[in-house]
Amino acid sequence: MKLIYSTLLLLFLVSLNSFSQNMKEGFTYLETGKYKQAEVFFEGILKDYPTNKTARLCYGRAIGLNGNATKAVTLFTNLLKDYPTDFEVKLNYAESLLWNKNYPDAKTYYQTLLVENDKSFPALLGYANTLSNLKEFEEALIYVDKALEVLPGNPNALVSKKYMRLGLANKKIQTKEYDVSEKLLNENLKTFKDDKETLLNLANLYLISNQIEKAKSTYELIGEKAENKLTSLNGISLAYHLNGDDKTALSFSEKSLKSIDENTTKTLKNQTIERYIQALIWNKKYSAAETEINKLLKGNNAPESWMLSLRATLNVYKSDFKKSLEDYNLILKKDSASFDGNLGKANALKASGYYKKAYKSAENTLTFYEKQKDATNFIKQLDLSFTPFVETKVSYSYDNGNNEANAFDFKTEIPFTTKFKILANYNYRTTTNPVTNKEATTNNLLLGASYQLLNNVTLKGSLGATSSSSNESDYTQLLTDISLNIKPFKLQSLEVGYKRDIQNFNAALLNEQIVQNNLILNYSLNTNFNLGWFTQYYYTWQSDENARNLLFTSLYYNILAKPSIKGGINYQNISFKLQVPETYFSPSKFSAVEVFVDLIKDEAAAKEKEWFYGLTAATGLQYIEGADGQSTYRVQAKLGYKFSERALINVYGLQSNIASAVATAGDTSFTYTEFGLRFKWLFLKKPLYKK
Repeated sequence: MKLIYSTLLLLFLVSLNSFSQNMKEGFTYLETGKYKQAEVFFEGILKDYPTNKTARLCYGRAIGLNGNATKAVTLFTNLLKDYPTDFEVKLNYAESLLWNKNYPDAKTYYQTLLVENDKSFPALLGYANTLSNLKEFEEALIYVDKALEVLPGNPNALVSKKYMRLGLANKKIQTKEYDVSEKLLNENLKTFKDDKETLLNLANLYLISNQIEKAKSTYELIGEKAENKLTSLNGISLAYHLNGDDKTALSFSEKSLKSIDENTTKTLKNQTIERYIQALIWNKKYSAAETEINKLLKGNNAPESWMLSLRATLNVYKSDFKKSLEDYNLILKKDSASFDGNLGKANALKASGYYKKAYKSAENTLTFYEKQKDATNFIKQLDLSFTPFVETKVSYSYDNGNNEANAFDFKTEIPFTTKFKILANYNYRTTTNPVTNKEATTNNLLLGASYQLLNNVTLKGSLGATSSSSNESDYTQLLTDISLNIKPFKLQSLEVGYKRDIQNFNAALLNEQIVQNNLILNYSLNTNFNLGWFTQYYYTWQSDENARNLLFTSLYYNILAKPSIKGGINYQNISFKLQVPETYFSPSKFSAVEVFVDLIKDEAAAKEKEWFYGLTAATGLQYIEGADGQSTYRVQAKLGYKFSERALINVYGLQSNIASAVATAGDTSFTYTEFGLRFKWLFLKKPLYKK
């Protein structure tokens, strides 16, 4: 904008060539941007010549360009009263409205000037820049082109056009018109070859539109100039991170950090340090990141927002959301419009279970950064997590004991608020055994609700019935499933519950009408060093007077993040009070140990029109009633496709010879196989509370 004012100033001064040489010194101050000296100079002239139009014009320009726009508007308003038909005075008044950021009035006034003289370069350029400030970029480009018809090749008009294209390109990014945005930026590069601002905007466009290789190439082009080396390396580091290669991102950031020298500006140095610490966090080098952050904060009584943001980000990655919220609040206290403060706080609130507050923080972000992609996506993902859905599954299973089963499952969740949702589950299953000539059909229906009592405590409860019909008996039994999910500390979750169901693996067991009452405890612990632990305990008492203790525990290590690969060891122990092997598998002592590896691309991580998958392989030993160990294996696989954010489908299959996997009687040497098809659909476009 200052370049624009300089052009108008130059035209203004040229028009003053007939004025007194006594003001030449003041003109020089204005030409060279020494507005304070110009203000003092022309104030002195006006003491002697208070009505001199030239001195009044120059004094008005000096104070306006020196930051006192309101006073300048007043001065030019008074000049207009004295010279109502003077076009030069009108131009200066219009420009003072721009200085005062009164763009709507400036727009109206410039329109009257163009009616008076539609070939005036200052009027055309001033109007174009007014439209640009109002973000009416398409119209602004039309008028800057008209100004260039009057003065072809004018450098300052070309600079104005550059910024109008940048503004319009950014607007097109917001509406996801990426091709149009790219075209505008490339037009800029034709006029201003290798312009750094335009190239940075182009690289940002490629990052946002997930054209990572183009982004890297653009940052490399920026780095061809030695003074832009750090900017280039920092950008390349970010590109690798967004492409899932955090290790390479860190190597580029380290290279950038080593390139800092005595000529590096403070701003660029800070940006480089910030990117280096971010890269450490991306690579889960939390201790190193914390050390670097502490260096920045040590003895700093007024830390800058970017420093606080780094500490907040580190705590988010470490799941210490309480501490991260403290820092985001400090950032917002300094600057309520902070992007990092508002959206960072939204993420921390969501992870902490404060969903309404998370919405508010994300919406605050959009009030300052209209249609910003990350904030928009955050709200979109939050909406999806509370949008009603239905899920169906059909499956077929069999074992080497000649049991076969076909099943259909239907479940739905309908959230009414971020705290409350209703649940429904229906299961239809037929099981047959051609050898024993037994068959049965069951219909299970459960209806319930889930309510978030506190941000870290959720209660779920379902009540229903099962109806069983076989060639030997018909009956109905009550079903219950109640659980309390608690997140007592960071990286930990605890679930306690009670479940009442029926032994229903095969027709023979259904005929026995064995009701199971289960007390359940699940505990999960994650760490910041890739190690995880999961433990599950069941205590079951049954209607046939039997009782069971079941303990399962798993210790695992996250080997890779993308794709997710983890490996570990599982152990389980089962004991029954009574042994009834003729009816179902019920050893007094059973234990199994296995090593496993998981390869997963989760459906939640899959984007639209992407595949997701999972593969688990395990092998180990099982010990039944003190007998010698038997080798075991377990294989599970799934492959799915995400049609959109609201619909997905997958096939799955599993096979296992672990004795605890099947509640059946007879030989403990068996194989169980199951495969099926699952479909999930979010049948509304938005949560109910947004309709």
